[in-house]
Amino acid sequence: MEPVERLLNLVALLLEAGKPVSFDRIRELLPEAYGHEDSESAKRMFERDKDLLRDYGVPLKMEATDIWEAEQGYVIRKDEYYLPEISFSPEEMAALFVAAKTGGQDVPAEQAVRKLLYGADGGVLAGAADGPLAAGPDTPSSRLLAAADAAQRSRRLRFGYRTSKGAVSDRQVDAYAMLCRGGHWYLVGMDADRLEIRAFRLSRFTQEPVDVGEGSEPPEGFRAADHVRAGPWGMGEPAERARIRFSPEVAWWAAAGLQGGAAEPVGPDGWQVLSVPLADEPALAAWVLQFGPDARVIEPESLRAEVVHRLEQILA
Repeated sequence: MEPVERLLNLVALLLEAGKPVSFDRIRELLPEAYGHEDSESAKRMFERDKDLLRDYGVPLKMEATDIWEAEQGYVIRKDEYYLPEISFSPEEMAALFVAAKTGGQDVPAEQAVRKLLYGADGGVLAGAADGPLAAGPDTPSSRLLAAADAAQRSRRLRFGYRTSKGAVSDRQVDAYAMLCRGGHWYLVGMDADRLEIRAFRLSRFTQEPVDVGEGSEPPEGFRAADHVRAGPWGMGEPAERARIRFSPEVAWWAAAGLQGGAAEPVGPDGWQVLSVPLADEPALAAWVLQFGPDARVIEPESLRAEVVHRLEQILA
């Protein structure tokens, strides 16, 4: 048996036993590891493994196997072996985020924080595992941190905003949460003028956010992810749509990965046309290219031209 396999089997046995196990019993339960004919040789191997596990930090202990303490055995207590569940308050999550931001992009601190925040639902930061914590070249860090701070403290922000169609207007938003999707950060909150919860992509701010006072609390059951469409296109606001044909081999896969997509009747050749929300043409073009020759853009022409342009660059 390989040393790593032997150590893993020993740890698993002592974790699940629930009570101390004598060496003779260990030999019976793990014959491939310690079932040597020479018991002294088996004992020496076990002693080496035991010391090695302790060097790795495994809390392997020797305790009496019964109340009379007539025999000693080995045990690994689960409460000493397993780490406790880690949970963060919104304030702690924001502090971790700020700490990761101070180190720049793609540094060990950022990677560690992403792992700690993975799966965190709610709070001021959501979806951090979906993309980089760094704001990216189109979003100043100051804007990102100001929005996260407002969400943490339930403040109202005023900022200029440009929609995907190019319309510019002033917005006042009660900040509820920050959410990362497709490598972009979004502020999710109550639009004070429209009285709707909406998502605003930070890279589309035309003015830096200004704190204008106390905001409202998010409604019961609020989840930031419910207000940002899945996928790297059309997120957070109404958008025009694109029509794309997919081969029978990948149509089901493409449809399953879309939220807000609509399928048209399957054609005689088996190809499926999907109508897809479109707000970020470069992102959607990159997604289409993942399917290779099994995806073909029908409209709009601008998206088709973007896909063709990228293919020509690859060919060149």
